[in-house]
Amino acid sequence: MTEISFVTAVDQSSRDEPQWRRNLYVCVFGAFTTVLAMTLLLPFLPLYVEQLGVHGHAAIVQWSGIAFGATFLAAGLAAPVWGRFADRYGRKLILVRASLGMAVCMSLLGTVQTIWQLVALRLLAGLLGGYASGAVVLVATQTPKARTTWALGLLSSGVMAGSLVGPLVGGALPPLIGVRATFFLAGGLIFIAFLATALMVRETHRPVRTMAGTQGAWSLIENQRSVLVMLLTGALVTLATMSIEPIVTIYVAQLMPSGAAVTMMSGAIMSAGALGSVVAAPRMGRLADRIGQRKVVVGGLIASGLLLLPQAAVGNAWELLGLRFLMGIALAGLIPAITSMIRHAVPARVAGQILALNTSAQYVGFVAGPLLGGFVGAHLGMRPVFLATSAVMLAGAILASRRW
Repeated sequence: MTEISFVTAVDQSSRDEPQWRRNLYVCVFGAFTTVLAMTLLLPFLPLYVEQLGVHGHAAIVQWSGIAFGATFLAAGLAAPVWGRFADRYGRKLILVRASLGMAVCMSLLGTVQTIWQLVALRLLAGLLGGYASGAVVLVATQTPKARTTWALGLLSSGVMAGSLVGPLVGGALPPLIGVRATFFLAGGLIFIAFLATALMVRETHRPVRTMAGTQGAWSLIENQRSVLVMLLTGALVTLATMSIEPIVTIYVAQLMPSGAAVTMMSGAIMSAGALGSVVAAPRMGRLADRIGQRKVVVGGLIASGLLLLPQAAVGNAWELLGLRFLMGIALAGLIPAITSMIRHAVPARVAGQILALNTSAQYVGFVAGPLLGGFVGAHLGMRPVFLATSAVMLAGAILASRRW
């Protein structure tokens, strides 16, 4: 069975070049603001959960984890659906929907009265959101092939910058304007991204005939095995990135003298990787466009795997901070290069659906990574977490290096 779909022209003529660049810059701004808004609640989420009537340290931690993870769970489940919608009706429409939906949900978070309302709105934000993943699809399909990885690297910098700045803003604003007003302000910031997207992004469509459903989209791919390997590699990258998060604070406490500012140093170490990626992502994108995406993926996986080994043997927290910064640089080009490889391996008319599967695969890593890190850390200790993650990254390098 066939149905009418729409596709974005990939290679724009020279006279259209300013438009794809404007689309890119709007998407970078939108991804930055939405990720900033979604991560700014990290520093005060436990306090907000307690204000909503949850008492006891264990219960507060548990409900904070549920509320935070609900968005990623919902977003991972919804991504393929929105990807198919984007292929049929246009990628810009997905961004407009996501930014408006997130603006409303974020503002409503400032009005909740119970923990169940908080979790429900976080779930809804995941279902209706997805601006950053939608921006990946738009940029990947609108940008000329020779500039795709650079553009995706710049977009990745916007995402990482949002995740870097978000917790800092979330730590500074609530004492000044209150928790609920912070949510209202974040909702207003995303609404600005909605207006910029609706008014400034342009997308050219032409109708084509394509098969319905994800199975039909998958059948249109010539080298399915290669795309599947890239999907798995993307999941491994996010798994390895997130596996360290649950044990950083405890590990830092072991490295620092008693009474030291463990929390501050832990935050700096968590941010160091993001800062390295922000700095390096556009440059790694240019490198991938010049020498090939596969070389950057394999090189980044090997470098990350090797950098994890000395992290298991550091003698102080400053050494760990420097190594995490270097690892952020090594990781910077991976996701953009993987995304670019997938984009150019699939027909344009089903790019949205397959790139959405890539997003879902990465969300699997976001969920599985902390579980792996927490399990290994609890049963074997802190240092083996780095060794296990290194093994995962090096195995990914072997997988990605083969010509499937």
